[in-house]
Amino acid sequence: MSAPRPYTRPIDPQWWARPPYLAYTVREAAGAAIALYALILLWGVIALARGAAAYEAWLGFLRSPLSLLLHVILLAAMLLHVWTWFRIMPKTMPRLVIGGQYVPQARITAGGLAVAAAGFIVVLLLALWVRP
Repeated sequence: MSAPRPYTRPIDPQWWARPPYLAYTVREAAGAAIALYALILLWGVIALARGAAAYEAWLGFLRSPLSLLLHVILLAAMLLHVWTWFRIMPKTMPRLVIGGQYVPQARITAGGLAVAAAGFIVVLLLALWVRP
C-alpha cells in the first residue's frame, strides 16, 4: 500500500483576476508602473552622463507622443498607487492614540494624502523654479 497523499486544494489559474484579489493585483501592477518610470529616469541620468547628444536624444523621446501617452498612464498608475497606499496604511499600523483617543482611520488616510499632495506641490514648484 502507498502512503496517503496530502490534500492539495485546487487553485483557479485566474484567481488574481477576481474580487477580492483584483484590487490587490491592480495595486501591485501600479507599483510595477512606478518601477518603469524609475527606469525612464535612470535612462535620463545615463544619457546625461554619456554626453549632450545622448541627453538630447532622451529629451526627444520625452517630447514624443508615445512618451506623453506613457507618462499619462504612469501618472494615473502613480495616483492609484498613492491612493491605495494611504487607504491601507491605517490598517497596517498600530492604533494611533492622541489625547487619550484613537485617531479615526479616515483621518490617518486624509493626513497621508495631504502630506503627499504637499510634497507634490513642493516638487512642482521646485521644477518650475529651476526650469530654464
